[in-house]
Amino acid sequence: MRREPVYESDIAEINMTPFVDIVLVILVIFMVTATFVTQGKIPLNLPQATNAENHKDDQKPITLSLSETGELYYDDEALSLDDLDAKIAQVTGKEPHIVLRSDAKTPFEYVVKVIDICKKHRISTFAIQTTKGGA
Repeated sequence: MRREPVYESDIAEINMTPFVDIVLVILVIFMVTATFVTQGKIPLNLPQATNAENHKDDQKPITLSLSETGELYYDDEALSLDDLDAKIAQVTGKEPHIVLRSDAKTPFEYVVKVIDICKKHRISTFAIQTTKGGA
């Protein structure tokens, strides 16, 4: 009894086109959602500056946002000035990196109060977030 040879070359090849299509769709979804994540959740009209610097740091910064009416947010969480004082007191380790986002129409009095609370806890370095504008 003689058997016919089985050829596995037809079955052994995998069509890579659907795999590449799926990977590209996932890449596009990732790129689109990543742009939404990096934008601040609190809508502020930031002041403009002609000479802005980009600052990169290894440690995650603490973002303090002040709205036009003086509402304070600590990393997108609404707080009062007393609550901010307690939160800053809990920060341990080396001096944290503070990013201060303030609406362009926020009275300067609120900004000074936030900076004063931070300095009370020996935090003296701030980054003030602005938008790039022309002069």
